[in-house]
Amino acid sequence: MLNIVGYSDKHSVTPGETVTFHVSSSESESYSADIVRLIHGDTNPEGPGYKEEEIAKTSDKEYPGRPQEIHIGSYAIVPHDPHFDVSSFSMQAMVFPTTPEKGVQGIMGTWAEEDGTGYSMVVEEDGSLGLWINGENGVAKVSSGKPMLKRVWYQVAATYDAETGEINLIQIPTPTSTNAGIGMLLVHPIEESLAVVKFTKRVGAPKKGTAPFIMGALTKKTLSGRFIFGAHYKEAKEPIALPVQSHTYNGKIDRPRLAGLALGRGDIDALVRGVRACNSTLRGQVIAAWDFQANIGKAIASTKIIDTSQSGLDGFTVNMPSRGMTGYNWTGDEISFRHAPEEYGAIHFHDDDIDDARWSPDFSWTIPDDLPSGIYAARLRIGGVSSSDTEDYIPFFVRPPKGTTTADVALIVPICSYLAYSNDNLATDAVIAELLRGAVPLMQVSDLHMNQHREYGLSLYSVHSDGSGVFYSSRLRPILNMRPKYRHWLSPSLWQFNADLHLTDWMETKGFKFDIHTDADLEREGVGLLNKYKVVLTGTHPEYVSEKMIEAFANYQHSGGRFMYVGGDGFYWCTSFHPDNENIIEVRKGEAGNRAYNTDPGEYSQAFDGGFGGMWRARGRAPSKLCGLTFAAYGFDVSSYYRRMPEGNLPECSWIFDGIGEDEVIGDFGLVGGGAAGLEIDRYAADVGTPHQVYVLARSEGHGDLMQQVNEEILHYARGYWGGGDENPMVRADMIYYKTANGGASWAPGSLTWCGSLSHNDYDNNVSRITENVLRGFIEEVELP
Repeated sequence: MLNIVGYSDKHSVTPGETVTFHVSSSESESYSADIVRLIHGDTNPEGPGYKEEEIAKTSDKEYPGRPQEIHIGSYAIVPHDPHFDVSSFSMQAMVFPTTPEKGVQGIMGTWAEEDGTGYSMVVEEDGSLGLWINGENGVAKVSSGKPMLKRVWYQVAATYDAETGEINLIQIPTPTSTNAGIGMLLVHPIEESLAVVKFTKRVGAPKKGTAPFIMGALTKKTLSGRFIFGAHYKEAKEPIALPVQSHTYNGKIDRPRLAGLALGRGDIDALVRGVRACNSTLRGQVIAAWDFQANIGKAIASTKIIDTSQSGLDGFTVNMPSRGMTGYNWTGDEISFRHAPEEYGAIHFHDDDIDDARWSPDFSWTIPDDLPSGIYAARLRIGGVSSSDTEDYIPFFVRPPKGTTTADVALIVPICSYLAYSNDNLATDAVIAELLRGAVPLMQVSDLHMNQHREYGLSLYSVHSDGSGVFYSSRLRPILNMRPKYRHWLSPSLWQFNADLHLTDWMETKGFKFDIHTDADLEREGVGLLNKYKVVLTGTHPEYVSEKMIEAFANYQHSGGRFMYVGGDGFYWCTSFHPDNENIIEVRKGEAGNRAYNTDPGEYSQAFDGGFGGMWRARGRAPSKLCGLTFAAYGFDVSSYYRRMPEGNLPECSWIFDGIGEDEVIGDFGLVGGGAAGLEIDRYAADVGTPHQVYVLARSEGHGDLMQQVNEEILHYARGYWGGGDENPMVRADMIYYKTANGGASWAPGSLTWCGSLSHNDYDNNVSRITENVLRGFIEEVELP
């Protein structure tokens, strides 16, 4: 298995800036760390082969290795406070367990396993409500004895009187016709899941400790040596120490409360509605009343949770649980948290959430002032050996010096799309994997390592262990399929990052100078970044984009920029960057598009910006409005070719085909599936926003039955209706060209595998020639035909 992995603190840097690397060596083996420029990442022997250039050694000696753990699973933390050192108490919340059968899970409290202190309300081993107390006279663990049902809202409460030893557990199902989303309404017979039970356990007051109060987990060890502060924790006034958590909870928690005495049923019911609704006597007994909806505004990207009691015991979420989620009182009348925040008081915790690996740093490298813009990596090797077990690469992107350009051409690297597919485990998890591939998925050591080490986090094509969709993806962790030499299980060859090296290798070979920027840079700087360049190119698969990115690309074209969209399935999913940490993105999917899950009712609005999630097409921003093409079909077995269309021979277009015969088959070769038209392909779509003066230069043909039309364009299924491949006229890749205002223009081949054909026959082929004709023509400061 892979014995060394790492990640960097930044993905995009300029000369003079420093990038820091975090490394884990599982067997504590020392390693070398060299900086290399990545040129061609494909090891396919039918192509030019793997290419890299060593730039610098970060040290004359090897670095000592050490294993570093990832503490996966989300929870909320409130730092230790004397208010939590109670004798008698009441804890209550509305909970929506999604895996009650998985075993013990912490709901809320201060229980600290290694310290032997505190108290917590839990989901017991059998799925029932439980209360644990580390008392001065012993340990008490009691259970309601009634398993909770999956995806049903419950009012839960636990009270304890330290003088009498009386414990009360309350577990009441509270489903409505809407609050469970797609969960059940009828809980019958209700006696199987309802419990109001009483015990006597004379264990004295809970032992006092220093553990924090946490929701969604238990504390295994009070201090982990890790802290949260800054970035998406900017609201923390000082670094907050994190515990080592255990028994992480799957499900929602809404309106958790803590009081300093054993309350009766009436007071418990009143507290659910909020502190302000309680009488003054009860308000005086409330230690904390966390209302997760309290800081909902246009968005709810904040990691802070608000205590609405007089104590002001605010806290923070850790590892990015899902916010903007429907609560126990959701009526279905509003489908956005922005419009009815009082109905979105839930946070959905998962045992496999992660926002940051939080590894200690191991070494840093300052970008030299004269280093050319490009794609680089820290190459890690144990014992100097290049093998699948002993080598890892940590990529990063070097921009030109701040405020300058070093070329006429810019390539915008699609970081959002890399993050969307990061560490996807579909080859091992998805029953559809073999059907998509048309073969048994071929996995590498990295795939097996990702499958074994789920703590590296999930992709936006995964589902959480409770079956809910993954909304967030972070770059602050090892991403093992964003590496040179990696061959993706789904593609016949390469996908995403490594496929984009096909393009950069070709530009270098052909002598084109270009600057590298990421889409995160574009999000930050807008169209001003693009306007510095004569030509802007996308990567092969810019599928995930934000509204600001779409606006920037559109404004660049409108102002006379020349745009080359060299891939397929672009500008598809609504994507948001965390407003305080561009290393984390959010995407919510459902109702249409090729996806791994449906977002639950009422939860489509994205927490990071408040915008409605799903496909940009559903928000009036069809890809064809931006690049002239819309996603048409996908198939992952073999790639096909193009034939020139009549419009390709027009005087306005013929220059694109200089040096190519009129009847010449285009792209019946390549490193990705054997052709230039494959994997995911786009079509001209006059009915879906393609500009009216677009020339269709060439069109693909010869697709097999595994190339299927996208589901958002299929309104119903019927026997004998259009199938896959060439029998469906919608299954095609269209190469297009059109001119825009102020001397601008746009060109696109409409295929994800186009760039995989550039290097064929030592870069002397018609795919390479067409791309070169367009790029050189776009660079020239002359009016296009």
